[in-house]
Amino acid sequence: MTDIDTRPSINPSGAAAMLHRLRAAPRVAAKASLTPEALAVAATPAPAPISPIVLAGFVRMAEFALIVLVGVAIFAVYLSPTEALFWHYAGAIFAIALLSMFAFQTADIYQVQAFRGHEKQYMRLASAWSVVFLIVIGASFFAKAGEMFSRVWLGSYYVIGLVALMMSRRLLFLAVRKWTREGRLTRRTVIVGGGAAGEHVIEELQRQKDSGVTIIGLFDDRGDDRSSTDCAGERKLGVVDDLVEFGRRTRVDLVVFSLPISAEDRILQMLKKLWVLPVDIRLAAHSNKLQFRPRSYSYIGSVPVLPVFDRPIADWDVVMKWLFDKLIGGAMLLCALPVMAVIAIAIKLESRGPVLFKQKRYGFNNDLIEVYKFRSMYVEAADANASKLVTKNDPRVTRVGRFIRKASLDELPQLFNVVLKGNLSLVGPRPHAVNAKAEAQLYDEAVDGYFARHRVKPGITGWAQINGWRGETDTHEKIQQRVEHDLYYIENWSVLFDLYIVARTPFALLKTENAY
Repeated sequence: MTDIDTRPSINPSGAAAMLHRLRAAPRVAAKASLTPEALAVAATPAPAPISPIVLAGFVRMAEFALIVLVGVAIFAVYLSPTEALFWHYAGAIFAIALLSMFAFQTADIYQVQAFRGHEKQYMRLASAWSVVFLIVIGASFFAKAGEMFSRVWLGSYYVIGLVALMMSRRLLFLAVRKWTREGRLTRRTVIVGGGAAGEHVIEELQRQKDSGVTIIGLFDDRGDDRSSTDCAGERKLGVVDDLVEFGRRTRVDLVVFSLPISAEDRILQMLKKLWVLPVDIRLAAHSNKLQFRPRSYSYIGSVPVLPVFDRPIADWDVVMKWLFDKLIGGAMLLCALPVMAVIAIAIKLESRGPVLFKQKRYGFNNDLIEVYKFRSMYVEAADANASKLVTKNDPRVTRVGRFIRKASLDELPQLFNVVLKGNLSLVGPRPHAVNAKAEAQLYDEAVDGYFARHRVKPGITGWAQINGWRGETDTHEKIQQRVEHDLYYIENWSVLFDLYIVARTPFALLKTENAY
């Protein structure tokens, strides 16, 4: 078979060319109803997932801290601490902890499979720990530094450290076993495409105990006469149109296409429907007649797949964005409290009614969330569903409301959503009200691919806002430009990008021509 030095046209994930092709494809209408089988699966509780990559990172940090703590504790109990002694031993403890991380990584015990408590994990742990101490003893011998360290301390460090690591791994095993039973450490996977190809993929994944996936359903556009309702024991839950609604009702982490890569037009039509979901999308490569370079493939267990789309902001990116929201958002909330108190008093003095206004908006994965704002309208004219956008000199808006809307100060209570409720981020696509319209059309009707902006958590400010697309979205062009900027942000997210947007936001607020 001839190797082809190119990547398949469905790759790489998130590429601008792929997005352009999807938007250029004919518009598709999503079906709202689900089959009884799909509803039953969607009704089963799906706990929040734990990223294996993040878990392994936290285990590394915890074991590093444990090794340091054991060394310091033995030093404090056995030796008489002096400043000179402390720095010698501190250097040795840090070196042992650092060497241990490299040794454990080499021993391959930072995989979820190892955390599940196989006997080999403990043997590899003990072997790697022993190698670390052999290296330390050898280094101290050749450096003629052996007299600088207590042999009792070193021997105790080896024994107590090994026992502590074994015990911590046992506790980790119990936690991982619990999380695995709950389904938090496996990717909930949907197979698209039945028949012989789908059956092969399902059987291969089911055969592997440590593939890290749980198949929750099969979707196929072909009728029952061409594709059986049952495939390798998995019940067909519906067609691909149903999968969008299914993915909004329950947690779906991974979608695997079992179709051959030669069915590109059919795959693109399906991707046109599915790219709005916050999921990883892969194309099974087991039946490809073309052989691509090995680096073109990734693997689910032993099943080769081609990456099509990656879920945006995943694994450590989620942690970094969470920390960004809590730390920066918390600091901003503390600084904003005096201003918020003054605004609240002004609202209360001008008109009757509550100070805060709660509104349903679209959040992550199209879920409805409730966001807080300062009330800027007369209470009898409040429009919770935003069925009519606020326009210039709108009589429903109070005098205080007109000022705080111009300066976007009415959005300040959304810091509570960021810091306390966690359903908003500091930076992200702005959440829109449920019935917001542009030229008498709902936003998702006016802009194709609109719901793709909901693949990440919405934000108080965003790339669209600092580029002038804030305020009223009464025309197709305005909402189109906002969505285009939101999708660019999603595809290019980074912590530095968020910092840049936050820093630019105060300057963007000076432009008030579209805010009223």
